[in-house]
Formats: sequence, C-alpha cells, structure tokens
Amino acid sequence: MKPVTEGEGAEVMTHTTAPVFLVLALAGIVQPGLRAHHSFAGQFDPSASVEIEGELIAIRWINPHAHLTVRTVEDGRAVEWDLETAGASQMVRSGVEREFLRVGDGVRVAGWPSVRGRNEMHATNLLTPDGRELILFRGAAPLFAERGTGSYDYARRSEGDASRPELGLFRVWSFTALSPFLVPEDIDANFDLERYPLTDAARASAAAFDSVRDNPTLNCTPKGMPMIMENPYPIEIVDVSPNIEIRIEEYDLVRTVFMDRDRAPEGTEATPLGFSVGRWDGDTLVVTTTGVGWPWFDQRGIPQSEQSVLVEQFTPAADGSRLDYTVTVTDPVNFTEPVTLDRYWLDLGETIMPYACEEAA
Repeated sequence: MKPVTEGEGAEVMTHTTAPVFLVLALAGIVQPGLRAHHSFAGQFDPSASVEIEGELIAIRWINPHAHLTVRTVEDGRAVEWDLETAGASQMVRSGVEREFLRVGDGVRVAGWPSVRGRNEMHATNLLTPDGRELILFRGAAPLFAERGTGSYDYARRSEGDASRPELGLFRVWSFTALSPFLVPEDIDANFDLERYPLTDAARASAAAFDSVRDNPTLNCTPKGMPMIMENPYPIEIVDVSPNIEIRIEEYDLVRTVFMDRDRAPEGTEATPLGFSVGRWDGDTLVVTTTGVGWPWFDQRGIPQSEQSVLVEQFTPAADGSRLDYTVTVTDPVNFTEPVTLDRYWLDLGETIMPYACEEAA
C-alpha cells in the first residue's frame, strides 16, 4: 500500500528538527491478518508514522527486537531516539545484514511513533548514506528508494518442500504469514472480545488489561502455553525416543512431550509450558498439556487458569510439505465452552537459529 499523506486524513505528529521531520501515516503497513507477537502492540501506533534524520550512535543486534539509537537535533539541541525493529534473526532471514548498519552513519528513518509520547519509534524503513533502503519490518513498502533491501517473502511462501515425505513429522517447520496466528476461524483477527466465550470474570479481567502496563511479552521472559505456539519463528520436532521434543527458536525453548505416560506425575508443579503427554492417532501427534502456570491465554488480556487443559493435534501432510495444527483449550474458570485455535507451518528447509534473547536497556 502507498503511504497516506497528511492531506488524506493522516494523523500528524509535529516535531521540529534540523533536518525537519517528515510525518506520514502508514495505515495498512502490516499485512492484514497479522497479529502482534511482541511488545509493539502496546507501545507504538501503527496508524501513524514519524520520520527522523540523524547520526546512528548505537546498534544492539538482538532478539526479540533489535534496537538502534539515533541522535537528531531538535530546536538546536541533541535528542536521542530509541528505534525498535524486527528481531535480528528475522532481519537476517530477510537479507538485512548487520554490516549494513554502522555507528557514525547519517541515516533517515521512518516508523511508528510511541503511544507514550517518548522519543521512541518502531522503525520500518531506514536509508543508509550510500542510498540503500533497509526494510526493517514485515509489510513495509519502500519509502525513500525505488527498491528496498530486505524481503520478507520468505515468510509469505505458500508451498513447502514435498521432496522428503519420509521425514513425516520430524523436521523443521517454518512460519508463513499466510497462516494466521492462533485465532478461532470465526473471530476477526482484530480481536473482537465479545465473540470469545468468556466467563464474566474473564471478561472483566480482559477489559481491565492495559496493553502497555500488562503486556507479558515486553521483555525476555519466555511466553507460556498456548501463546508460545503462535510465534513467527521456526519450530523443530525431534524424535528423542521414547519421547518427542518440540524445539522452538523463539526464546530457545524446548517442550518435552512424554510418550511413555498418560498424565503428569502426582505433585508436578505448574510451569509456563505445563506438562505434556502424547499419543499417536494415525499420523497425527495428539498432545495433552496440563499444569500450565502461564496466566495469559493471549497477549490481549484474556486470562488463563491452572485448570486449563490444552489438547493439540499436529498433522503433517502426506508429502511432508505442511504441518496443520489445532489446539483446543478447556478452561472452566475463563471460558464457558472450549476454544479451538488453528494455524499451519511449512517445510521451507530452514534450520533453527540461536535466539539469545536480550532485553533492551
């Protein structure tokens, strides 16, 4: 989509600097149907954009979001901006390499402004001194040049590798933006709270949720179940007989699925990932998870109790190109009936990369 200009009804922020900020609204910069998987949902306004020019004075090439510091001049004084971008591993997959960014460079950056009025931005586009425009976030179109460096097409592939059917379930499965994050089919991706079968207590809790103050994904604390399964990174399913491991790139997590038992041992304490037992139903791996100590069903504020029971189904296509996934959540404290969510992954020949999450200062 082309940016909406001020004359087209954009929300305009005014910052006077030298050089002058250019202010644009970038409504629709994120592909429809994608939902936030990290903190920008509560920190930044994706319906508007601010542009700055200045000197790149610091680079933190980290996950879950890389951070850049740019020094600008505003009313004759130096002002430092903290710029959040996609995670380092996402940018590497897109073709944006760390060496494209150098401390001391003069840069031009556009992105989403802070909802808190701070000198912060979720950067989507960056122009380097040699005229290279870096696309820093999935869904952003070039603003400064005819073409940008950084293609997120790897996340929009529609077909997986069908040449290795013999691997079955056991391989690396990759995120595709064509599959929605975990959301019921009959519920709009913009999060229509009224359409969830919530108890009165859960509805009140969700209504009181503050996306800035309460968002559980603002730091490097790993997400729990089922939220971790909506992440936009690859997962690997590995046979470690007698059990199965689900290795998740995000947060470098490993879920163990115990195939030699049908329930958690007595006295097992609740943990964010819970205790998972599995069984086969033909080619489908069915996993039942109890003892989940993660207090959130999702990052929009629906709570989750330790009475929650999650039943997942992992079904690979016969040719091994695709993995279909459903999870049914039964939580009598928060849902009046079970909720079933779905998504899918593709075999794109990827490998799991170290995540090495590091909190921004």
